[in-house]
Amino acid sequence: YKTKGTCSRVISFDLDDNNIIHNCKFEGGCNGNLKGISKLVEGRNANEVVSLLKGNTCGPRPTSCPDQLSIALEQAING
Repeated sequence: YKTKGTCSRVISFDLDDNNIIHNCKFEGGCNGNLKGISKLVEGRNANEVVSLLKGNTCGPRPTSCPDQLSIALEQAING
């Protein structure tokens, strides 16, 4: 997923048949924070993660890397 409005440029992940997240990785952005987010979402249900992260902002920006992850997950879930 190519991000919009964030320092990270790309988010990649795998979803299994039960919408469980695996191998989440961010390119660019705040390395330590994004590694942490990737570890926190590993093995969690994508719908649960969307409900937790959707709408989070970063400073004055209307979005954030976690918000962009929620958008990417929604697109993957809904096709």
